[in-house]
Amino acid sequence: MKLLIKQKVFSWGDKFTVYDEAGNERYKVEGEVFSLGKKLHLLDLTGTELAYIHQKVLSLLPRFFVTINGEEVAEIKAKFSILKPKYDILGLDWKVEGNFSGHEYAVYAEEGPVVEISKQWFTWGDTYVLNVPDSKNEVPALAVVLAIDAVMSQQRANSSSNNH
Repeated sequence: MKLLIKQKVFSWGDKFTVYDEAGNERYKVEGEVFSLGKKLHLLDLTGTELAYIHQKVLSLLPRFFVTINGEEVAEIKAKFSILKPKYDILGLDWKVEGNFSGHEYAVYAEEGPVVEISKQWFTWGDTYVLNVPDSKNEVPALAVVLAIDAVMSQQRANSSSNNH
């Protein structure tokens, strides 16, 4: 299953839709605007929460947690690295590797790819294509990708504020 995440350029807070490859709405993502740390809710089209992604606020390096059905299933944390970004996914036995700054990376389980992510260039707003081979991994894979994107955004914000 291919999913498309289209983030709006001028949205206040995080609020966007995830589409399937036919262009049909599949999921909604809503962020909490006035909260301590980043918080995202992955919802089905009826508004039922499928996953909750939230940031650990007081942490040296960005850390995000994924909760599904009231159970914390994953922790995504940035690893200290000088040359290129590196991330750990704890709790799911998944590994992540690739070119994060170019938005070309993949998440792997022992049996193979869980999700492959690529960015569509020259689109209005950011559009990401997620290829999820096994539909049972769709919600956790999407939640992990959203958490990795949140970690990358946090690191960009931190580095730009340190450069001023």
